[in-house]
Amino acid sequence: MASEQITLFDLRSKGPNHAWSLNPWKTRLLLNYKGLDYKTEWLNYPEIKPTLEAHVPPNAEGYPYSIPTVAFPDGTWIMESRAIATAIEERHPSPPAHLSSPYQSRIEALVPAAMKALLPIFYANVPRRLLEPASLEYWYRVRGEKVGMPIDEFEAKHGGEAAYAAAEQPLRDVTAMYKENGGEGPFLQGAKVCYADFVWIAFLEFARRIGEDVYEGVLQRTGDRAVHEKLMEAAAPWLKRNDH
Repeated sequence: MASEQITLFDLRSKGPNHAWSLNPWKTRLLLNYKGLDYKTEWLNYPEIKPTLEAHVPPNAEGYPYSIPTVAFPDGTWIMESRAIATAIEERHPSPPAHLSSPYQSRIEALVPAAMKALLPIFYANVPRRLLEPASLEYWYRVRGEKVGMPIDEFEAKHGGEAAYAAAEQPLRDVTAMYKENGGEGPFLQGAKVCYADFVWIAFLEFARRIGEDVYEGVLQRTGDRAVHEKLMEAAAPWLKRNDH
């Protein structure tokens, strides 16, 4: 009898191993919210392509092979968090993730804007604080090529307060979105969570996993940290499963 368990491919961290990366957290939150049976296969960066290339075509843009990837019990493999969310929602529509929420496209614009501003902080601290040695050479080489300079130089030129200041506007824009329903919250739609919330919760958890100092730096620039703290409290049941 074939297993009905989903396999989530996620990125390893140095011990104790926990989920940390933004995009895999989107998928993990959705799986946890829907109460689906899944297991995690943890990969270091050099293992991603050899593990996935026989099962999925390369991404048309960005990195050819990426995490998260999910293998469904029927043998279907899907890469990229948004495509995975669509597939999960089609297969398991209850409880609903409201992928058609008008907030979805808006949050998908704001999170990359905040990410771009904070890359000098993220790119420097992920290898220092989270990655296993097996991933370090890959990280420094590939991320350095992306920004056109060594990561330590990138951090020195664009990191620190300058990065947080650059992120402030998109962070405040997210806060404004969370206040549109009269501030009832804690979710974008009020009492009902949607996948757009998971995109933002994943961003906050990513910052928190890098370090409390980074998480604090983000919260301070949101314009109203209580909005996001209440959101993370509400998301705690879906964040709990983070190591298997």
